[in-house]
Amino acid sequence: MKSYDVSVYPSKVALPREEQLAYRLAGLATHRSEIDPEAREMVINRFIDNAAVAIAAISREPVANARSQALCHPRARGASVFGMPIEQKFDAEWAAWANGTAVRELDMHDTFLAADYSHPGDNIPPILAVAQQCGAIQGLSGVDLVRAVLAAYEVQISLVKSVCLHAHKKDHIAHLCPAQAVGIGTLLGLDHGVVLQAVQQAVHVSFTTRQSRKGEISSWKAYAPAHAGKLAIEAVDRAMRGEKSPAPIYEGEDSVIAYMLDGAEAHYTVTLPEAGEPHRSILESYTKQHSAEYQSQALIDLAFKMREKIGDFDAIEHITIHTSHHTHYVIGTGANDPQKLDPNASRETLDHSIMYIFAVALQDGAWHHVASYSRERASRPDTVELWHKISTVEDQEWTHRYHASDPNEKAFGGRVEIRFNDGSTIVDEMAVANAHSLGAKPWKRPEYIRKFETLTSGIIAPEESDRFLEVVQNITDLEANDLSELNVQVPLESLPRNTRDNRGIF
Repeated sequence: MKSYDVSVYPSKVALPREEQLAYRLAGLATHRSEIDPEAREMVINRFIDNAAVAIAAISREPVANARSQALCHPRARGASVFGMPIEQKFDAEWAAWANGTAVRELDMHDTFLAADYSHPGDNIPPILAVAQQCGAIQGLSGVDLVRAVLAAYEVQISLVKSVCLHAHKKDHIAHLCPAQAVGIGTLLGLDHGVVLQAVQQAVHVSFTTRQSRKGEISSWKAYAPAHAGKLAIEAVDRAMRGEKSPAPIYEGEDSVIAYMLDGAEAHYTVTLPEAGEPHRSILESYTKQHSAEYQSQALIDLAFKMREKIGDFDAIEHITIHTSHHTHYVIGTGANDPQKLDPNASRETLDHSIMYIFAVALQDGAWHHVASYSRERASRPDTVELWHKISTVEDQEWTHRYHASDPNEKAFGGRVEIRFNDGSTIVDEMAVANAHSLGAKPWKRPEYIRKFETLTSGIIAPEESDRFLEVVQNITDLEANDLSELNVQVPLESLPRNTRDNRGIF
């Protein structure tokens, strides 16, 4: 690994292209290192994980609407859309749009948290869609697909470790879109210069505000990474046609660092693998056992544990969650969002309220991606009462552990103090979720398969489940014409929005 200083340069200083961050990110697309076996296995886990949560969300309105848009763009040699028959193909950018929305809708796939937030599994839908559309023409294989996904993870995780977007109220897709562009460039074996132009375009068009995750959170939270994938595909296509993009996109005096991030005096250190080094950053990502914001995963598990010591929930006076800066200010009371305490709030908002999440997990001792967010569940009087007794505070120790570079120290949980009316307390803490690689019950392949089978049960046929799991676990053996098999089909009669309609413009 090699570290690079990234800062702002005035236009009168001609920063050599080779010293620009976008150039170095694009260079990962030309690495042809050996695929690390552990990393390959984690790619398979991530494909299984994405498919699981996408199919579980397949009938939800945002996913159905994204699919209905994709169905307006059929293509003889195109990409597959989750839920639809494999033989039906659509334009890659629209398949990526539909599949990316499906993957993101339940907020239940993989995560990586450091200086900023990310869901690196969002890289997979656009890369897979391009692989399916271009596979036969380019002679692509499952090995090419795996290599592309690993490169995309490498870019996004490196940026998330180094450059904080949240502090400047920018949404995390600004790190996702260039990662997707590098992944697609890797897949297609494009020249370094072409990928550079695609990365610059991807960065330029993907900076958006975090209002999508603030206040009245809407379905755009699920669409945002799919939008990034769509932009990345267009950026690569444009670059392949010889077009150029704004540069230097990070370091320019009127560009993103100077005017959207830390400003003209900023200095970031970005660490990337050198040529020949295997891309292993995917191993640092972690999935979700529970359908909720990742910073709630350990606290949900802690709620399950603490509830065993509570005899009377009505006797609780107050619950204080001592946690990191990010947890307090994003999903805690530090956000100052009244919607996070509103029983009529959207599912997306409840998913970003640790007060609601902890109350329900404490009462139920279980978490369900549908039932735990239902209007009936959220409006239950005893739940509302308990929910409003919960507050968060930032604890510097937990903030330090959140940002720790040592995986053994890094933590996303907190310490919970439950105070009762008689003055007695129960105090406990949990650093990482049970499913985390350093957790009490770290997930391996069987757990991912169980998650897939659980979330898709009653939605797809057992033989379809078996077919997909066999195909995906042999991903590196797939040839070009097999890549469309990396789709999961739902019986059409049970799938809403399964034909083209005329409700919109398309």
